[in-house]
Amino acid sequence: MSTLSCKNPPVQQAQSQYHSLLSTTLSRSTLEDTSAPRMKLTLSTLTVFVASFGVLSFVCLVLAIGTDFWYIIDTSKRENNSSVSLSSHSGLWRTCNLHNQCWPFMNPFRNGRNFTDSQRQILNMQGAFMVLLPLSVIVLFVGGMLGVMSMLARAHPLLLATGLLLMCGAVFTLAGLFVYVAYSAAAFKEAVCISGQKTLEDINIYFGWSLVLAAISFISELLTAIAFLVASARVGQLTQQDEDGCPGECETRLKPC
Repeated sequence: MSTLSCKNPPVQQAQSQYHSLLSTTLSRSTLEDTSAPRMKLTLSTLTVFVASFGVLSFVCLVLAIGTDFWYIIDTSKRENNSSVSLSSHSGLWRTCNLHNQCWPFMNPFRNGRNFTDSQRQILNMQGAFMVLLPLSVIVLFVGGMLGVMSMLARAHPLLLATGLLLMCGAVFTLAGLFVYVAYSAAAFKEAVCISGQKTLEDINIYFGWSLVLAAISFISELLTAIAFLVASARVGQLTQQDEDGCPGECETRLKPC
């Protein structure tokens, strides 16, 4: 009788601990099962988002670089009834008139190597945006290939690397746009100094839709980079939760009294 009274309380206590551990494990697995579809839906949404905006950014930037409507000069007010039109539109590589006759960019200053500081600055800016914008296209292409692999593998390091690479590409695109706008302003100022303000009074000068496409590409590329960084954080969070959910082997030992 005394033996039963000694054994029963520890056995009941061990059984209660076992049932408590079992209920905790079941509740944890239930929470993981309910949270898994939500995480899967989030990653699927991010995949569609980065694919759409990544393609949009690449197409817009390629079209912007390949077209000749970055800078438009409209001389219609000055021409009046003249049959010869001096209006033109320029791209990154060439200038075209209204008759689709184009010629490549040449050195606008014909005084050999005796450049002024402003003229040398204009030539340097022209070379800068001709490098930055095509470089951004290359970064977009490489980032797109890396992004496809990282989304398929759901790998945190690859997602993070893709996001940082596309962020660098967005910086290159933005820097190219800023340099081109500064180049256009400096070229106009130099033209005023050479030709005089009255010569340019009846001429309308404005930016065209090619530059707008490049701006859309920058915004899309920036959003794509942010989405990859968010996806990287979410995958890292899910991986950490999986590691925390498996602390190791749990053994319940019942020691008799």
